[in-house]
Amino acid sequence: MPNVKATWKEMGPGGVVYEAGSSVEYLTGGWRTLRPLRDTEQCTHCMICWVYCPDSSIIVKDSKVVAFDYDHCKGCGICAKVCPVKIKKPHSHTGEMGSVIQMVAETELG
Repeated sequence: MPNVKATWKEMGPGGVVYEAGSSVEYLTGGWRTLRPLRDTEQCTHCMICWVYCPDSSIIVKDSKVVAFDYDHCKGCGICAKVCPVKIKKPHSHTGEMGSVIQMVAETELG
């Protein structure tokens, strides 16, 4: 809580960051209205989604996509847009055809 009775001489300059930090400390997934869901069976692990994710929210282990970091994913949908893998059977989560990664509303997961 800021000291609202401090004089201007007692206040530090605004917008100055004094300590190193990381976006890891800030859980931004709560902003999301859409969530990416990956059909794990049909994914080829091409890593295109990982390259394009602006939030580094695609978790990779041993050169394979293993999960999404939903604590930091903001649901922008870039991963779904750039996914080049067109599935051969309905998506395991959505039942729709299209790409391996599909976006669904957070409310649908309830």
